[in-house]
Amino acid sequence: MIDVALVITSAAALLFVARMLRGPALADRVISVDGLVSTIVIAVTIASVRPGSGVVESTVLVVALGGFVGTAILARVIERRGS
Repeated sequence: MIDVALVITSAAALLFVARMLRGPALADRVISVDGLVSTIVIAVTIASVRPGSGVVESTVLVVALGGFVGTAILARVIERRGS
């Protein structure tokens, strides 16, 4: 069941990457990067459920915090540019 969840999460990550490469505006790209980071957090969380995995929950928190801060900074840049 964990493998199925990881496959579905990987498909979502690929769709976010496609949107990032294709997005016409900078805001589209920022939203897709935020979605990609969220998908990575979900994938790491799913992988940490597997018995014997060395993934620690603090890794998930660091990645999620980094994604939030990065999105907030890019939103500020977009707001100042006016596009």
